[in-house]
Amino acid sequence: MTNPTVVLVHGAFADATGWIGVISELRSSGIPVIAPANPLRGLTSDAAYLASVLAQVDGPAVLVGHSYGGALITVAGAAENVVGLVYVAAYVPHEGESLGQLQGGFPEPPLTGHLKEWTYPLLDGDSAVEVTIEETAFPSVFAADVPEDVAGVLAAAQRPLATAAFTETASAAAWRTKPSWALVAGADRTISPEVQRFGAARAGAVVTELPGASHAVVLSEPTRVADLIRAAVRATSRGCGPTPDRKASPPGGASASRGGGTSVPGAGATDRRGVTAAEGRPG
Repeated sequence: MTNPTVVLVHGAFADATGWIGVISELRSSGIPVIAPANPLRGLTSDAAYLASVLAQVDGPAVLVGHSYGGALITVAGAAENVVGLVYVAAYVPHEGESLGQLQGGFPEPPLTGHLKEWTYPLLDGDSAVEVTIEETAFPSVFAADVPEDVAGVLAAAQRPLATAAFTETASAAAWRTKPSWALVAGADRTISPEVQRFGAARAGAVVTELPGASHAVVLSEPTRVADLIRAAVRATSRGCGPTPDRKASPPGGASASRGGGTSVPGAGATDRRGVTAAEGRPG
């Protein structure tokens, strides 16, 4: 049995070093893993970059997206060698849907009131807008379950996200044809748990929820994140084959279910290919 390569995709306001604990866990299980840098310049170009990485991966791959990285794996996951998708405290958009539209169906998270705007130059001489989280608010908004000194370093080193990422629409939704898993961070103040549950349910994902986890769950709970990834790897490894209906064992006693652990309007569609972008979203 050959394990697929796990490709870890970080999100906004962070970098690939946030996966350090998860990488250690996966390597201890003999699972090949890479964590490429996410440019954070916009959904279209970032997904194209990820697709170029996947084209150079030898053999099958399981994509894991944290936060905004979930949108990238949704689009780039259409690549032929991608055999599974894992969403960690992530956006799960539909084809033709922007993150702004997805978030717009729900109350704004605390993050929204603590974004700081910056500008950066474009090649044509014009400028564009990018955002970070205000340093003083970063620990409570992004990393409430991470040691205070570590959260302070993360705040100072955060990478900005171009605002184009919120308006560009997803050109594909790989979860319509690929098996998926999702970890919901129940105390997330960056992407609300309701948004995470909705996207996971719409995708028909196997869901694990950690009630007290912040958005920085990949740092605070690396073993539990790795447990879910290992379940996806087992289910998609050569010789086992993709099994969309296989349930993951709940890591560390956390709750797990297919399609979400709570009742979400429009969730649990039996034919994921037939779900529309607007179906089930609260009015």
